[in-house]
This record gives sequence, C-alpha cells and structure tokens, in this order.
Amino acid sequence: MRPMKQAVYSSRTADKFVVRLPDGMRERIAEVAREHHRSMNSEIIARLERSLIEGDLVDETGPTPVIDVTDAWSPIPGMVVTMRKGEYRGQPLILQKLTIDKKSGKLMAVVTGHAGGGENPIGDLMPFLVK
Repeated sequence: MRPMKQAVYSSRTADKFVVRLPDGMRERIAEVAREHHRSMNSEIIARLERSLIEGDLVDETGPTPVIDVTDAWSPIPGMVVTMRKGEYRGQPLILQKLTIDKKSGKLMAVVTGHAGGGENPIGDLMPFLVK
C-alpha cells in the first residue's frame, strides 16, 4: 500500500480574494511588512489571523478603538504586567481581560494584584519583567 501524497501549498491553488484598499493603506502595509521582514501578503495574513483570534475582545457596537502600536508587546489575558508609573509601578499585576472604553474608544485592561485591581488604559501598562 502506497502512502497518500501530502497536499502541497501553492500560491496557484491558494484561495484568493480581491480587496479594495483606501488611499494610503497599501503604502502603510508595505512599510510595516518591511519592518517585520515579511511580504505584504504575509503581513496581512498575520494581522487577519490575530484579529480572528482576538475577535472576542472587541465590542463591535462601540467606536473603533484607537490603539497606540508604538510598543512592541501584545497584551494577552493571564500575563503578568505592571504599571508604567505611579504607586503600583514595578508591582506584578495579572491581566484579566481587555475591553474597549465606549466613550474614548481606548483599549482598556482589567487587572488584579496584591493591592486590588481595576481598569486601566493599556498604554499605562507594560510587561512585568523579572531581572
């Protein structure tokens, strides 16, 4: 009995879908793809996959969130974070969930820790690193 052939991925056989991009978006995608050392197609696929995985984190009825992507980390529920400044800076907190503030459209993080917890703008947090 011969083993079955493995299906080989090919750009010729891959499913295709044409997308109309707003002015300037193609250039922005190209720039980000270059920064990540991958093709535009790979960049778009990676972002679509991430949005499908994180899809339940966004409330579709609220405003479109404005997220500052200058930091190179991805908040994931369950990870240990700390405050960038203030009374709890340097103290470990557990990221419980992400929400969107309906008024401001900002991405918010619900955290808990030794001193309690609360909801904070994601920009006020950073990964907790052990030295």
